[in-house]
Amino acid sequence: MKIVVFGASGTVGSALVPLLAEDHDVLAVSRRPRPATRGVAWTTADATNRADVRKVLAGVELAYYLVHSLGSPSFERLDRLAAENVAVEAERAGLRQLVYLGGLGDDAPELSRHLRSRAETGRVLASGSVPLTTLRAAMVIGAGSAAFETIVALVDRLPGMICPRWVSVETQPIALGDVASYLAAVAGREETLGRSFDAGGPDVMTYREMIERIARIRGKHPLIVEVPVLTPRLSSYWLHLVTPVNAAVARPLIEGLRNATVARDERLRELVPLRLTSFEDAARAAMNPRSPRAGR
Repeated sequence: MKIVVFGASGTVGSALVPLLAEDHDVLAVSRRPRPATRGVAWTTADATNRADVRKVLAGVELAYYLVHSLGSPSFERLDRLAAENVAVEAERAGLRQLVYLGGLGDDAPELSRHLRSRAETGRVLASGSVPLTTLRAAMVIGAGSAAFETIVALVDRLPGMICPRWVSVETQPIALGDVASYLAAVAGREETLGRSFDAGGPDVMTYREMIERIARIRGKHPLIVEVPVLTPRLSSYWLHLVTPVNAAVARPLIEGLRNATVARDERLRELVPLRLTSFEDAARAAMNPRSPRAGR
């Protein structure tokens, strides 16, 4: 099949594109020029520009949507516009399938802006006639993942942490290689069309447990104190001072940590029986890019 990957230069896209290129004709899309890679053609396009989207979807059978606008103060509006463009132009081009990586989280009014936007993006992509396959994941554990690298930076830079209550919220992170393998596996599969699947790793933990596990790997023993007064918004500004992640990116991510992000069904594991990577193995690989598991 001829496949387009929007957001191909991002963390997940960079892991997915080589997998797809093993069996398909791949056109990788990014906002900035990239040199050609083995078996992959690269082009520039902005998903918020309807003409750009129409150009890259010509003659395509399937498109992956891995775009987000975190870092922009109007990320929700931009994400909706980009999703509308792709949905409309995918229908015009007669695509067989759209695949979207969204976020885990119950559909509740108290969802963070980031998770609400992820859910809204999925609804917009599904609004056209092209069947949408949605995979919903929590934190992706891999080099380049802003959320994961924030946690690692906290462990490395702070001997002690005063943390809000959200550190006790449960999450189910997934290794970068595993989520890329899941995404690649649903390409063209009839049984996935028009359906949504939860993509979780093998370990369910609180964010506090995640911090403690990373600390053990790093040989550190930070003191963690939970307090009720540090709001997610204040937390994001605090994170900006002590981590390499931009506050405009950190804020929506950190606000989302108050919502549990745990897989509620096992249908994807039954459909695609991967041997999932443990959190410790995924974290070690992410912190050591030369590890053979880092790009699995």
